[in-house]
Amino acid sequence: MTYPILGTGAVASIGADPVEIFDSLRGGRSGLAPLRAFDRSRFNAGQLFEIDDRADGVDEPGRAGRLLVEAVRQAVLDSGLSEDLAGIPVLVGTGLRELRSLELWWRDGIPFDADGLHFEEALRRRFGAVDTHTYAGACSASLYALALVWDMLELGEAETVVVAGCDVVTESMFGQADRVQFDPPSSVRPFDKDRQGTILGEGAAAVVLSRSAPADRPVRGWLRSVAVNCDAHHQTAPDPAGVESAIRQAHERAGVTPAEIDLVVLHATGTLLNDRTEAAVTSRVFDGHGPALTGIKSLTGHTSGSAGLLSLIVALRCLDQGIVPPIAGLADPLPEGAGLRLVAGESLHTSLELAQVNSFGFGGVNAVAIVGGAV
Repeated sequence: MTYPILGTGAVASIGADPVEIFDSLRGGRSGLAPLRAFDRSRFNAGQLFEIDDRADGVDEPGRAGRLLVEAVRQAVLDSGLSEDLAGIPVLVGTGLRELRSLELWWRDGIPFDADGLHFEEALRRRFGAVDTHTYAGACSASLYALALVWDMLELGEAETVVVAGCDVVTESMFGQADRVQFDPPSSVRPFDKDRQGTILGEGAAAVVLSRSAPADRPVRGWLRSVAVNCDAHHQTAPDPAGVESAIRQAHERAGVTPAEIDLVVLHATGTLLNDRTEAAVTSRVFDGHGPALTGIKSLTGHTSGSAGLLSLIVALRCLDQGIVPPIAGLADPLPEGAGLRLVAGESLHTSLELAQVNSFGFGGVNAVAIVGGAV
């Protein structure tokens, strides 16, 4: 089956909606800035891809939920649905949920009800949503949630579903990353030979899907397949076999061959091992077929739970516009990327029909989606 994507919504450090985010990617505008939320003197690193939305720079409880609600609001508006979601399931993938709110409660005594940890209350209060589910699955969480949505539509358990991803950076997560990066990277340079690592980012993304396309309005694209596996190879290190299996399953379920894929939006974290593995697997799967390859984390940072859906929304914009933004900061591709059609330097203008979106998470949870354009 193929399911229509009725609407999209997103917020990130580089834009307040999908159009602004895509324009920033095309223009090479980065969201990387000096750390705002935390005391910089306590860390080695001093930069983040934060969304600059805090009043007077002061953190507040419920901020992740607020960004999530905005992304869902945009997607619902774009789809033509009513903002009353009482009869529509909402699935949210995340890495950290509202952990930042708990930090503020524990350290500063700012009141926060633990019932708000999983976003249900924020979604009920804003949209009247009562069938809500939060899945904490780190980097591939939102595409994992998308796979569950696929199952719901295929089984006829829902006619329309909202799927979203959301994360803001917490002080504890930033501290953990800081302790394993003794020489913090000055930038994120995916697939570059001299890449030094990733930098965390913030974002929320949402997509509305249905079992059938409306007769009175255009759709944003078509979900052709989602494949998910868990190879449980390592806490953080990717397993090439597991990654390759997810990609091939996505192709098989979509009924397409590697030669039919025009674009791949890579996971492309800018870390030494992840990029090397993804490059080697991509080279093996496509075996000279040459889809255009891009990635967005050099400008958005690694947005954890929202990363997969944010890349998917970018892929839909690429298909619609016939434009592929370049991988910012890519100057000298890593050896495993030899022969790959990595888009660098400037945007690629070309005809595009099918895109693959990669998302690989902690614990070996690999998720890959195939999407088609609106026509």
